Order: sequence, then C-alpha cells, then structure tokens
Amino acid sequence: MRFISLKIGFVLSIVYFVVYYLTPMTLFGPLAQFRVEMILALLILLVSLPSIPGSFVLKTPQSLALIGLACVVFLSVLFEERWVGGALHGFLKFIPSIYAYFLVCLHCNSRRKVKIVVVMTMFICLFVIAQGTLDLRSGVPQSGPAISTSTGSVDQRLWSMQHPYLLAMKNDTGQWVYRLRGQGSINDPNDFGQVLVCAIPLLFILWRPKRKLANLTCVILPVCVLLIGVYLTHSRGALLALTAVALVAARRRFGTLAGLILAGGLFVGAMALHFTGGREISAQSGSDRSELWSAGLTLLKTHPLFGVGFNQFMQHERNTAHNSVVVCAAEVGLIGFYFWSVFLYSTVRSVGMIARPGKVGEAQLPSPQVTMFPQAADKIEPIAKSEIIHLGHCLSLSLIGFLVAGWFLSRAFVTTFFLLGGMIEVAYEMARRQRMVPPRLPLSRVLMWALAVMVGLLLLVYVMLRVLNLMR
Repeated sequence: MRFISLKIGFVLSIVYFVVYYLTPMTLFGPLAQFRVEMILALLILLVSLPSIPGSFVLKTPQSLALIGLACVVFLSVLFEERWVGGALHGFLKFIPSIYAYFLVCLHCNSRRKVKIVVVMTMFICLFVIAQGTLDLRSGVPQSGPAISTSTGSVDQRLWSMQHPYLLAMKNDTGQWVYRLRGQGSINDPNDFGQVLVCAIPLLFILWRPKRKLANLTCVILPVCVLLIGVYLTHSRGALLALTAVALVAARRRFGTLAGLILAGGLFVGAMALHFTGGREISAQSGSDRSELWSAGLTLLKTHPLFGVGFNQFMQHERNTAHNSVVVCAAEVGLIGFYFWSVFLYSTVRSVGMIARPGKVGEAQLPSPQVTMFPQAADKIEPIAKSEIIHLGHCLSLSLIGFLVAGWFLSRAFVTTFFLLGGMIEVAYEMARRQRMVPPRLPLSRVLMWALAVMVGLLLLVYVMLRVLNLMR
C-alpha cells in the first residue's frame, strides 16, 4: 500500500508543481475555475497519508520550522488585523509554498526521481522562455505600450492580456524595455530570473560521464537557453546571483583567483551586453532599496514579536523592501524569522555536508532487516560517494543562486526555496542512510545555531545600511 502511495504521490506531485508554476489558466483554460490546483493538492494529501509513518520528513528540523512558521503566519495577520478570516486567508495562501518541501521529502526518494524533478524544472523554464520569445518575435511596439486616453498612463491590465509573458517598463534613460516573466508565482521578471538561476546548476545533475551526446542535448543546450532566458528577464538580482554561482563553481574547479577572474569577466561582459536593460547597478541606484530596508527594520522595532502580518509589508510602505531577510522579519516578527532561520540553517548544513568531499565517507549499507512483509519502498538504493558529492555540488550552487538573488528580492516565502530545501534533504537522507555523512544535529543545537544565524543576518543588514549611508 505504501509503495503504491509513493508511486502515485510522486506522479501527482510533479503534475501539481507544473500546474502551480505554469498556472491552471495556462494549462486548463476555462476549467481553471474548478480549482484544479486545490483539487490536486487535496488528492495528493490523501494519497500521501500512508507514506508519512515510514518517512523521514517529520524527523527533520525543517518540518518543525515550517509548522511553527505556518502558525506564526496565522498569528501575525490575526494580531495585526484582528480578523480571523484574514488570518485564515493568509495561512491558506502560505501553505502551498511549504507544501513543496513535504511533497519532495515524501515522494522524491531516489536519484531517478530527483532527476525527474530537475527535468520538470527545466520544462517549466523552457516553456516560459519559449512563450516570451514568441511574444517578442511577434512584435512589440518600440515606442512602448499604448497609453490609455482616459487615464493618461499604460493600461497594464490590457497589456498583460496581450503580452502575458512580457513586462513593459522604462529604464534609467527613459527607454522602454520588455522583460521576460512567467505567470502566477513567477509573474515578476525578478522571480522568474531567480528560478532560472537556481535551475541552471540543477541541470548538471543530469550530467553523465563519457556521454557526450546526452550531455550536449540534456545539459549544455538547455543551459544555454536558460542563460538567454536570464538575459531576457533583465534582472539585476539574477545577474548578481549568476555571478556568485559562477564564482563558487569556478573556485571549486580552478581556484580562488581563477574564480574571481572568471566571475568578474562574466559580470563585465554582461554589463557590456546591456544585461540589465539599461538599469544601473550601483549604490546610488540602490538608494531607494536601502531606505526600504531601513523602513523594514523600523517596522520590526514597532512589531517585534509577530511583525506587521504576512504579506502586509506594502500596506505600510510604498514598495516591498527587496530583501528577503528584511521582509521576513518585518512581516512575521522575530518569532517567525527565527523559524525561517531554523529552516535555512538546517538546509545549509545538510547541503554543506554532502557537497564537501572531506565530509562524505564511503557507503556502508546497513544489514537488511528480516520482516514478514518486506516493503519495496523501504529498500535502500546504493549510491556512490562521487554521485552524492556531485549532487551536493549542484544543489549547493542552486541554493547559493537563490540566496544571493533573494538578498535583493523579497522572496523569503516562495515555493522555490522550499522545493530546493526538500531536494537537499532528500539527497542528505540518501547519504545518511548509507552512513556516508554524520547524523543530523540534536534539535537543541540546531535551535542554538539558528538563533546565531538570525542575529547574524539582522546585523548584516544593519551594517550594510550603515555602509550604504556613508557612501551617499
């Protein structure tokens, strides 16, 4: 029963993720009104119930952190708005994001399934890039979107209907630039750029030694297309994240100096090709963001425990803070931010353990347990040390890309973060079950280190604010 649950649950999870990222309206058209996404989520929950008792998912600190964070999300809106209905709405809006972590941990229990998740991510990215490219090639006005005669400004609703995969905006010189975006949760070019940067290292999980043709068609060519997609988003945060990923990847292979040269060359070349669409990357151009960071810290001071409420930052300020740490702390307070830090620390530690060759030992398969009714789902899949390290390298680069982009974006609660966290924990669990890495830290130590991470992140924001103020 549990084996069947794992099979069906995995297939439905893949369908759910595709529907979530590409939106029910895109895939099902008029049928989207029947709440396809919610039906899928409930069906997966029902199918997953037999898998939970034998799974490791509830044994991880991340699960405790997400349950605590979900409770804080509810309380943050309840205390701020003093309305149970609003708190329930915020809670239900938050649940799909963390749902990704539990689905991956429950059903993605083998290398093959991890690779299928990577292929799914590639498909989503290629689909959006193809749609946006077709939109660009079909012709967009060089003079910019049409101006409404009644309002004297761009009719964004009409533009979104005509060009759903392009965002029209003016750059620093007043010229119109069209930025690639997706739908639903990746409707912002910065969101989609962040997903692309995360997906590029993940594609190398599909790399197979001595398979030149397979590597060319399944890795190299898709990576090139995704790089074009990052360029079409014209996202400054995505460019900085991509530079960081290139720096770390090159440093591991060629050394620190070569890594710095390569990453610097990538950044300079991207700026020369007008990667950001004519928008500057400088302390001066980021002055508005630093003001919003400061405003976010002020909100934290006035609402220290539960914040101003989940998704309520823009109810207090003219724009979002463009920093995941600031938005998370301001919206859910120190308590919610602490739970978020628990998830972050545990995920970083897990990927750090499997990505460093010195931390990974040779596989030691435990003796099989003799039971009256052996379950196929409980069998341990042998995996070599080199494969675990390669998996760890790819996942760590993807996480670096997400976190660097997230430092300049308000993306603390997006599905991509928790999906990536689930993939990391699955890889760690595969290594742990074969005694290749040490066991998880006791919960008390995790909580202590998470407190240090929380304080360190807030201090880093404060120090950066002081430095930016001195540079003005």
